[in-house]
Amino acid sequence: MTLSPAGSRWTSRTVVHVLLVLAALYAVLPLVWLVTSATKSVGDFSTTGAFEFGQFTLGANLSALFTQENGVFLAWVRNSLLYAGLGAVLGSLICAACGYAIAKLDFPGRRALFAVTLTGVLVPTTALALPLYLLAAQLEVVGTFWAVFIPLLTNPFGVYLARVYAEAAVPGEVLEAARTDGAGELRTFFTIGLPMMRPGLVTIFLFQFVGIWNNFFLPLVMLTDPKLFPMSLGLYQWSTRVTQFPQYNPLVITGSLLAVLPLVVAFVLLHRQWRSGLAAGSVK
Repeated sequence: MTLSPAGSRWTSRTVVHVLLVLAALYAVLPLVWLVTSATKSVGDFSTTGAFEFGQFTLGANLSALFTQENGVFLAWVRNSLLYAGLGAVLGSLICAACGYAIAKLDFPGRRALFAVTLTGVLVPTTALALPLYLLAAQLEVVGTFWAVFIPLLTNPFGVYLARVYAEAAVPGEVLEAARTDGAGELRTFFTIGLPMMRPGLVTIFLFQFVGIWNNFFLPLVMLTDPKLFPMSLGLYQWSTRVTQFPQYNPLVITGSLLAVLPLVVAFVLLHRQWRSGLAAGSVK
């Protein structure tokens, strides 16, 4: 027996809605668990359910978090903001400049350079950790801020996305008019190309920010001083002590909740331009 078109549409719509609800639950439930668990004391973890509130010791957990080990968590927050904030801003500008140059400037080897960039997208970042460590050792910057910060400024996917968006959003006629008026390439890029690429630039910034904020393996390889750790590595170090020292459990969970908040704020503030930039890239 064949289904009618109306029945098949209703069935497919129901399946899609069910899948969307399951995907939403998969994304939201870990956040709900973080919120409820951050309110618990050490004893509440063994006496309450996963999504139950405890005695609401969130204030005490926050106080202990910021005073543990002479307030080292504040240093981790500062480091993460420096790595991710400054790294995302500078990295986005570098990606935008590279993508704009590949898309709009005619120079020898442009296609080969773009092919190499696409190849770089396929290489996992963990595979580059050892070569980056050897380079940092040659430069004698292992164990410093720069050993982590400088490699984060490059992102092949950001260059690819900038190139795609520059081709779609920056008309060649406008650039030719600016050059005819005597504007140099740098001035043309910063006054004409970059403003037109703003939605794409926001998308690149968010990808950069999220990638750097969640970066774990590179700091693990490069850093030994806990005062230089980002939050991801610092909280991991604390999580390894939970089995021997249960008092670290609320600290790790509360710190993880705070680590998620900047990502949520960034997406909420920039979601409109991020969606338009991503849609333009997908259409292209």
